[in-house]
Amino acid sequence: MESLLKVKDLTITFIDENTQTVVVDGVDFHVKPGEVLCIVGESGCGKSVTALSILGLLSPNARITSGSIVFNGQDLLEMNEKEIDQIRGSEATMVFQDVMNSLNPVLTIGSQLTEVIRIHMGYDKKRAREYAIEMIKKVGLPDAETVMKKYPHMLSGGMQQRVMIAMALACEPKLIIADEPTTALDVTIQLQIMKLLVELQKEFHMSILLITHDIGLVAELADRVIIMYAGQFMEETSVYRLFEHPAHPYTRALLESVPCIYDDPNKKLTSIPGTVPENYQDIEGCRFYGRCSYSVPACKEKQIYSEFMEGHFVRCHRAEKGEIPFVS
Repeated sequence: MESLLKVKDLTITFIDENTQTVVVDGVDFHVKPGEVLCIVGESGCGKSVTALSILGLLSPNARITSGSIVFNGQDLLEMNEKEIDQIRGSEATMVFQDVMNSLNPVLTIGSQLTEVIRIHMGYDKKRAREYAIEMIKKVGLPDAETVMKKYPHMLSGGMQQRVMIAMALACEPKLIIADEPTTALDVTIQLQIMKLLVELQKEFHMSILLITHDIGLVAELADRVIIMYAGQFMEETSVYRLFEHPAHPYTRALLESVPCIYDDPNKKLTSIPGTVPENYQDIEGCRFYGRCSYSVPACKEKQIYSEFMEGHFVRCHRAEKGEIPFVS
């Protein structure tokens, strides 16, 4: 099946007055039609920057220094702002993590939602309002006409996030990028929002690129998972294989730090020692070396991201050679 989104050798650099910092280092990935792909990693590893780059939403001090981003057969990096605007919001949309700052506080929900619909779908004011009400009902908000008249601060965080999802879905996009969509929401609401996204994904047969630091979220949602650390991809495989047979030591450490219903009740959770290294773009070898319990001197040499089993990629020469006992 032809991929809807193909990202190749993407490198992103932050440029300050006297320094250049590589925050995303040569990443490759793809998203198929109707697929849910999750990118998981600690805060600051570069996953949100990767997501923002797809729709041309990087901050002014960020530069894409290499690579290509091909969406539906078109390289987005070769388009001007006007051309990207034709795709952004209609064929590919984004649900941001900071919902409290994503909606305009001085405009009603109805005004903001109908504006998106009128711009991208060409509806007149009456039809846009009717369609906006339909979308609010679709995301499970009661009394849609009343919601249309309210301002963002009059809604709870969970209700605001549902409005953002309605806005993202309004033009029936082929791809939704969800960047930490449950941040600042309580656990119960998080589950509701994620279930809603998956239900709508199946109904509209759209693709989802989910960005999260919570590996527990991906178990029931993802088709494939990518583990990211310090600006690089560490592992990629199907969600089933990731949880059953994690190959990279970092993936294993992440899984050991979260509880599982199948664990022994007396099992103690472990934390990953150390911190993410500073200036990691200058590290030639494995960037997880200083925190890894399987590290050997050869890990200081450059690690290649390669497919060591069909559909299973890893950036660890010891995992490739079978020198790390396989988890089963």
